[in-house]
Amino acid sequence: MADILNLAASNLLSPVILSFVLGLGAALGRSDLTVPEAAAKAMSIYLLFAIGFKGGVAVSDNGLDGTLIATLVAGLVLSAVLPLIAFALLRVLTNLSRIDAAAVAGHYGSISIVTFVAASSVLEGRAISSEGYMVAVAAVMEAPAILSALWLVSAGGSGRGMDKELIREIMFNGSIVLLVGAFFIGAITGQDGLAKISNFIVAPFTGVLCLFLLDMGLVAGRGLREARGVLNFGAIAFGIAMPLVGSVAGLLAGLLVGLSPGGVALLMVLSASASYIAVPAAMRVALPEANPSVYLTLSLGVTFPFNLTIGIPLYVAVSQAITGG
Repeated sequence: MADILNLAASNLLSPVILSFVLGLGAALGRSDLTVPEAAAKAMSIYLLFAIGFKGGVAVSDNGLDGTLIATLVAGLVLSAVLPLIAFALLRVLTNLSRIDAAAVAGHYGSISIVTFVAASSVLEGRAISSEGYMVAVAAVMEAPAILSALWLVSAGGSGRGMDKELIREIMFNGSIVLLVGAFFIGAITGQDGLAKISNFIVAPFTGVLCLFLLDMGLVAGRGLREARGVLNFGAIAFGIAMPLVGSVAGLLAGLLVGLSPGGVALLMVLSASASYIAVPAAMRVALPEANPSVYLTLSLGVTFPFNLTIGIPLYVAVSQAITGG
């Protein structure tokens, strides 16, 4: 246990996570610090392209194998099942309506790509290697969670199904298109392509991530400030407990398919994170009567800060301790 705590403390004291803490503290202290919206959008585009491209290059180097396929299947299963667990917890811990609980649950089967990128940066900083195709796993863990949320609603007697607008929202969400597109570009061009743009997507990556997480800290802090009265103790407890439950599921799945210590840590992070980009967009179309202040505040204002400040260091430490990495 002492080794796990030491590793967690070491990971916590990184520029990436401390930048988020700075933004969070500034927002809670009502500072006038802001990041222009255009700059934040540009940084998110950069990060998605860089992580997708580097993941594709890694797949190009390693090639396709059985572990890749098994990991993709594990990601799909986790994304479909975790919302069911989240829904059950919400029904016990909160008095949310079935529709609100289902909408929240869908967020917790999907993933936060920024949390994934931050975890990847922490692993790189500790020289812990991971499978490059984990970015592909992140991409496939979006849609199943949304479908599970819709099933949870329909199982309660509200007949909701897929329509063209919702399918388009799921398949062509900007973050997914950019991530998957960059992944294929990296896979096609390989190391030659990476060499041509390495000065753009390798060296500046951590610095850009620090600034982006500073902005995310500001956004999360403002959300927490404004959430008074919206969430009760049970909902906040869920926002902290569910990532831990998801991380355990990711740990078991990663060990089962034989991932490296870094790969196990990333699958834990993906399973523990909650979407605040793709799923909210889909919920606006599929469940317009669900309360955005509930699912956005929980995913972005509670779970995201928890994962950035405590979760990632803990997941990496546990993965190393159990796998011996």
